[in-house]
This record gives sequence, structure tokens and C-alpha cells, in this order.
Amino acid sequence: MYPEEIVKPMRQELVDAGFESLHTGAEVESALQKGGTTLVVVNSVCGCAARNARPAAVMSLSGDKKPANIITVFAGVDKEAVDVARQHMFPFPPSSPSMALFKDGELVHMLERHHIEGNTADVIAENLMDAYKEYC
Repeated sequence: MYPEEIVKPMRQELVDAGFESLHTGAEVESALQKGGTTLVVVNSVCGCAARNARPAAVMSLSGDKKPANIITVFAGVDKEAVDVARQHMFPFPPSSPSMALFKDGELVHMLERHHIEGNTADVIAENLMDAYKEYC
């Protein structure tokens, strides 16, 4: 588990953009049971991928179509919340960072770490925005 002082600025980057930071499995379950679309960002301290994932998630919300709900859980910190989120991301293996779009509780679009790592924030955001156009 990472100390809070290390993850706080990384968590805050998404919270400042309107993401709800969830810490328990019950909070994740409740968020995914809301109607409509929900973007789940599994945040991470990994500099090589997460440094573009967080800005991409924020940038993806600039278009006309966007998820009704935006939430984040932090890998290596919010263990229970991350475990429950990942159960809903099955059959995709655990990866962080990652981003999943749900519609009415069903997974409809997934970005795993290997989709994020090595791509710019613009490319990642565009991928998400294309999914929003289809599902939101």
C-alpha cells in the first residue's frame, strides 16, 4: 500500500476535474448500479502510463458526449474498491492504470494499461471520446 502523501496529488488531479474518489467496494457497487453511463478510472502511481492517463481522462470530458458518472479508485491504496471495480471489468485482467466505461452497469469499453502506455494523452482521450459518442 502506498502512503497517502504520495498518492494525494495524483488522486486530487482527478477529483479536481469532478471525479468521485471511491474507497470501498460498497461505494463502487452503488456507483455502478446508477443508471446511465459511468467511467471508472483505476488510478496508479506508475509514471510511465498514469502520467498520461489522468490528463487523458480529464480531456475526454471536454466533448458534447460524456458519461453521466465519473469515478476513480486508486490501485495500491483503495484495495477493496479496486477489487470490486476489477470484478466488473472481467474478463479483462487487472491492470493499472486502466479505464472502463459502463452503461447501465454493463462494461461496454475498456482501456487496459497496454492501450495507455506509450500513447499521448490526446490519443487516449480520443479513444474515450469515441466510446462516449457510441454509448453516452
